[in-house]
Amino acid sequence: MNRVVVTGLGVFSSLGRNAEGFQAALKSGRSAIAPLTIIRTEGLLVKIGAEIPDFDPNAHFDDAKMALMDRFTQLAMIATREAVADSGLSFRDGIGMRTAAVVGSGVGGQSTLDDNYYKIYAQGQKRLHPFTIPKLMINAPVSHITMEHGITGPSFTVASACSSANHAIGVAYHMVRSGMVDVAVTGGTEATITYGTMKGWEALRVMAPDTCRPFCRDRKGMVLGEGAAIMVIENLDHAKARGARIHAEIAGFGMSSDAGDIVLPSATGAAQAMRACLEDGRIDPEAVGYINAHGTGTTANDVTETKAIHLAFGAHAKRLAVSSTKSLHGHALGGAGAIELAATIVALRDGFIPPTANFTEADPQCDLDYVPNEARAAKVDYAISNSFAFGGHNAVVAVRRFSG
Repeated sequence: MNRVVVTGLGVFSSLGRNAEGFQAALKSGRSAIAPLTIIRTEGLLVKIGAEIPDFDPNAHFDDAKMALMDRFTQLAMIATREAVADSGLSFRDGIGMRTAAVVGSGVGGQSTLDDNYYKIYAQGQKRLHPFTIPKLMINAPVSHITMEHGITGPSFTVASACSSANHAIGVAYHMVRSGMVDVAVTGGTEATITYGTMKGWEALRVMAPDTCRPFCRDRKGMVLGEGAAIMVIENLDHAKARGARIHAEIAGFGMSSDAGDIVLPSATGAAQAMRACLEDGRIDPEAVGYINAHGTGTTANDVTETKAIHLAFGAHAKRLAVSSTKSLHGHALGGAGAIELAATIVALRDGFIPPTANFTEADPQCDLDYVPNEARAAKVDYAISNSFAFGGHNAVVAVRRFSG
C-alpha cells in the first residue's frame, strides 16, 4: 500500500482567509465568534456566529461564475485554488486522469435555498433563476473544482452531516493508498449562516447565545461557523519524485455507526471509530499526542466524547492534549472536519497545540487536558481529528508529523 502525504493546503474560513492566516490565528487563540452581520438578526434568538466578515465574492469570480455558485461553492473554490497552487501540481498535463476529487458537505446551497424560498413564499414570485438547482445541489463544489482544474478522475460529494468532510478525506486517502489514483483533491465546505437555517438550529435548543466554550461547566451549546478547507494528497513516491513540499502524512482512517439515536451521541460508537483509525494506521495508541476533538460545546457531546477518549485510549487518555478548535472557528457542520484536520496538520508541522478558547472551569465529567485558552508548544508525532455526526456517523482521521 502507498503512503499518503499532504502536499497542498488551502483554508478559507472565519479564522483565516488562507492557510498562513489560519495558522497564525490558531496560535494566537483568537476566536472568530462575533455578532452576525451577513444576515438579518431580527427575530433570531441567537445572534452570533463565526462568519467570514467582509467577504466579497466579486473579487474572486466574474459575473458568469457568480450566477452558478452558491456561497458554499465559492468558499470551496477559493480554498482549492490555494491548495492546488501550494501543491505545485497542474492537472492538465496528464495527471488529471489519475486524480480524484472528493469533497464533503452536509446540506448544500443553503443561501440559494433560503433566498428562493423567500422569493416564492414571501414575495409571491412565479419564476426563479434557471440555475437555481445547479447552484444549490450538494455536488456543485466538487463539480466546479474538477472543471476549473481539469480533474477527470473520480469525483463525488460525501454527505454525512458533521462527519462529511472527514468521510470525504478518509475515502480519498484510501483511494490514493490503494493505488486507485495517484492524487486526490479533498476536504469540505459549508455555508449555512442563513436566516432559515439559524431558526432550524435554534429549534434544536443546542445553540449558545454568547460563545462556544467546549468541555466547560458553564457551556451553553454550539456556535455555527462557515468555511472550507481543501487539501491535495498524493502517494509519497509521486510527491518525492517531483520534489514536493510535504505538510504531513495521512496515517489512518476509522469509521463507525452508533446505530442508536438520531441526535444523541454514543461513547462506544465514537471510541470504536477512534480504535478503527489507529488499527487502520497500525498506530500505537501511546504514540498519539494530540486529539482535535469534535468538541461542540453541547451538553451531550462533550461528556460523551470525553468518555469515548477514555474508552479508546485507556490510561493514556490522561496524557493526551485535547482541544476543540470549534471554540475559535465555530462549527462548520459538513466542512468542520476539513477545517479541523487543517488545524491538526499545521499544529504537527509547526510544533504547537491549538487551544480550546473561551475556557472557564472544566465540567467535572470532562477530566482531560483541554489546553485552555493558550496555544502550547509541543512536538507531536501523531494526532487524530474526530468528527461525530447526527445520525450516529463517526469518522476519525490520523495524521503523522512528516520526517521522511
